[in-house]
Amino acid sequence: MKNVTVLGAGTMGNGIAHVLASHGFNVSLFDIAQPALDKAMGTIQKNLDRQVSKEMYTAEEAQAALGRIQCFIDIDAALRQADLVIEAATEREELKLQIFRDLDSKAPAGCILASNTSSISIGKIAAVTQRPELVIGMHFMNPVPVMKLVEIIRGYKTSNATTDAVIELSKALGKTPIACHDYPGFVANRILMPMINEAIETLQTGVAGVAEIDGIMKLGMAHPMGPLQLADFIGLDVCLSILRVLHQGLGQPKYAPNPLLVNLVTAGDLGVKSGRGFYDYSGGLKDAPVAYLR
Repeated sequence: MKNVTVLGAGTMGNGIAHVLASHGFNVSLFDIAQPALDKAMGTIQKNLDRQVSKEMYTAEEAQAALGRIQCFIDIDAALRQADLVIEAATEREELKLQIFRDLDSKAPAGCILASNTSSISIGKIAAVTQRPELVIGMHFMNPVPVMKLVEIIRGYKTSNATTDAVIELSKALGKTPIACHDYPGFVANRILMPMINEAIETLQTGVAGVAEIDGIMKLGMAHPMGPLQLADFIGLDVCLSILRVLHQGLGQPKYAPNPLLVNLVTAGDLGVKSGRGFYDYSGGLKDAPVAYLR
């Protein structure tokens, strides 16, 4: 597989495109809006420049990587040469299902269709296509250029050949692929999101403040970032969506989103991307964030 189409030019999509291009793959980066593509290319350029300054790549290698990325707002053109498609759209089930219906009708025969979903059933996504054996989950971690893990999720009908091909491609990107079965939240978010939810519960019930909860988890558990700050970076709306998938899919009260999380999302305080969540980021990310909720 040499030609990969990435759908969605947001944080995850541009990170995936960056890593693919810097490892020699030809990338077609698709988004419905040209400004999103322009912003993505600016981000990729900035991140490549940072890698050059750290002597991870030469300037020539970085420029060659950038040249392997083509941007498209025409989905048919973006898919024309695809051996693999990696969907990195917003974490909304209906949106992803519609995307995969369209991909199935437009992508070349034999093209593998992968989703970067962090919680939505691969089996459900595969069921809207006529090629379920070629549908798989490829859950990259954020930030994609830095994090080594790719969580590989096999749907009920995903073939061994598809799984093997995606595992080998992940290794070619310098990643560590680890496979799991298709259950709500898979492994990463099935464990991570209840921890974040419990941290919010701890805050809501007055056991400790934001900085204290995160400080205890960082110093006591050797976490590089506390659960509340991590939730801000993930996006509180994304955390809420994943918890709802877990709650609905597993049917256990322990996965029910904490009301404080629901209230924050309803109010538009989504974390880093909105400028405020559990912390206030009005001073920018370079400065230590100040706890907004105490």
